[in-house]
Amino acid sequence: MSDQARPPFPPFTFETAAQKVRMAEDGWNSRDPERVSLAYTLNSQWRNRHEFLTGRVEIIAFLKRKWAKEHEYRLIKELWAFEENRIAVRFAYEWHDDVGQWWRSYGNENWEFNEHGLMQKRYASINDLEIQAAERLFHWPQARRPDEHPGLSELGL
Repeated sequence: MSDQARPPFPPFTFETAAQKVRMAEDGWNSRDPERVSLAYTLNSQWRNRHEFLTGRVEIIAFLKRKWAKEHEYRLIKELWAFEENRIAVRFAYEWHDDVGQWWRSYGNENWEFNEHGLMQKRYASINDLEIQAAERLFHWPQARRPDEHPGLSELGL
């Protein structure tokens, strides 16, 4: 695993911050832990809910556990704010557990990037809401969200 550059680079503009957010969404929707980990520095620091992680090896292990539990995972991220090398996003994702119960998980993330466009810090606060299958809003085939699919604001989330 290399520590290569990941454009766009800070300082961010609205356009480059929005591009970074969509790239992150696309990566996470791939549900490929190794691919996702390449967006982070080798020693990236995370807080995800109650877990504290450091580095790509821990990130990969975390994502493998996450997606083994969260079936049919589909995520939408939306830019909330940005400045210099930091981006704040809000997000929602839908998934079901082993017994078929559907969930919508909502949250906010704060990101900090190094000069090479790699995320060096990620702080995620997440809440889970039980939903019925009929309440689901994210129905695209598992992969990248289609460009024409509404975002969080358009869905009223």
